[in-house]
Amino acid sequence: MHQRYDIRIFEKECKSLVKSGFDVSLIVNDDLPDEEVDKIKIYSTNFQPKNRLNRMLNSNKKIFEKALEVNADIYHFHDPELLPLGNKLKKLGKSVIFDSHENYTIQINGKDYIPAILRKIISKLYFYYETYSIRKYDAVIFPCTYNSQDPFENRAVRTVFIDNFPMLEELYHIFDESTHKEKDAICYVGTLTEDRGITNIMEAAHKAEVKLVLGGIFTSESYEQEVNNRSEFSCVDYRGYLNRKEVLEIYRKCQIGLSTLLNVGQYNKGDHFPTKVYEYMAMGLPVILTDSKHVREVLKTYEIGIPVNPDDPKEISEAILYLLKNPELAKKMGKDGRLAIKEKFNWGIEEQKLISLYESL
Repeated sequence: MHQRYDIRIFEKECKSLVKSGFDVSLIVNDDLPDEEVDKIKIYSTNFQPKNRLNRMLNSNKKIFEKALEVNADIYHFHDPELLPLGNKLKKLGKSVIFDSHENYTIQINGKDYIPAILRKIISKLYFYYETYSIRKYDAVIFPCTYNSQDPFENRAVRTVFIDNFPMLEELYHIFDESTHKEKDAICYVGTLTEDRGITNIMEAAHKAEVKLVLGGIFTSESYEQEVNNRSEFSCVDYRGYLNRKEVLEIYRKCQIGLSTLLNVGQYNKGDHFPTKVYEYMAMGLPVILTDSKHVREVLKTYEIGIPVNPDDPKEISEAILYLLKNPELAKKMGKDGRLAIKEKFNWGIEEQKLISLYESL
């Protein structure tokens, strides 16, 4: 599923392993030529799936063929569709790591493209097959515990928690306190769905009479149309899909970052923040985010922003106005956020766990 230059896989994991002396190959599903970038050998299957079904039915065979060509000692994969491939590689005596970016058992229950009547049974079947597979694997990587529990406890031989924290050199080190901020501008950058709170933050921004800079792609055309048709959309500056440079420019110019995911599915159950929250923090933005047990724990040490009820646009609006009317407090929250990134929430800390795992294998 992932692009060849995926931030977590290519920029963080592959580059960290190369830096530590590992010989790294990256197998990707696309129709671009093979290449070597920063000592990472990228091999393409020369197969660009036309849709989700095409990917699920035809990718594994092509990826497995490439995996055999590479003949690695350790295989590390990131997509649940590749669990059968991991099983085959274990039979060949290889070390196998499953990097589970999400809690797929819970996530399946929220997939709109799966008929509602089938979601629970597919979720259960996936859970059983995942358990059957990972019991054979050497390790599972997961970004966080869930309500302080390991979701792979008693299922995996070994779980290593490696969060998707930002790289200091990408965000933290380019922060410039003197950058001119756009007056009354707040931002959200990421996937655009109702479950991620977009309708409510748009309504909150309209109530507060501020500009909401929105970056990302709507996953549903019907939802995009619904949002566009609302009167509150008049406060939105929609930028569409953004490259990394454009994302950073939004962070530089805006005064507040928002991430008010609704309490549905797997959202707000993990003991970590959405990746965008760490990015806001690294760029010195105070954050308005969904209230949760984990958020309150972090706020005891680092006052990074204001927790809110994500279902209440009025409460979100009041938090926006409070920060705009108290610029010194907002500035302090931005500084606390950057301190938290420097001390605790950065990739330099996480990469050591990855390297230790590889060295042990």
